[in-house]
Amino acid sequence: MLNIVLFGPPGSGKGTQSEKMIDKYGLIHLSTGDILREAISERTPLGIKAKEYMEKGELVPDEDVINMVVKRLDREKNPNGFIFDGFPRTCGQARFLRTLLTERDTRISVMIALQVNRDELIRRLLKRGQQTGRSDDELSVIMNRIEVYERDTAPVIDFYRNMRKYRPVDGLGSIEEIFDRIVGVIGELK
Repeated sequence: MLNIVLFGPPGSGKGTQSEKMIDKYGLIHLSTGDILREAISERTPLGIKAKEYMEKGELVPDEDVINMVVKRLDREKNPNGFIFDGFPRTCGQARFLRTLLTERDTRISVMIALQVNRDELIRRLLKRGQQTGRSDDELSVIMNRIEVYERDTAPVIDFYRNMRKYRPVDGLGSIEEIFDRIVGVIGELK
């Protein structure tokens, strides 16, 4: 089973690259951001709670995210593997995911970390906000999201580096160039 943590700051291209990876490898996309946005639009209790955090650019509490991930994993029968997009975002979530997958007799194959500089992230997120109207793509929220990523999420890299699963990928260039780099990393796993 191929299980990939697709990692990077907001605006690094995780969603775009996930779509291409799903097509090529037949993996299931588990995007916590998508699940949370769906819960918000459906006005579920989790959605109402998550909206408060997301509108400020803050992380939704680990317990809520973990419960959501377990429910999503439980829905899938005999998958080829998963792309974890937006999860884990804290070291606590990373430890939980390792235990959860071990209990299911599988593991993370690789963490692919898209690397994009701050100016490019801001440019991409502002553009996406103009195109989609996402409330978390306004400049003040973007700046906070990047700071939260650097403070709370980036340390997850060391968790996977210590497990020898971390692979950085240059997130600049065309969508195809970036995807080719990702495919190269996955090809090294075989």
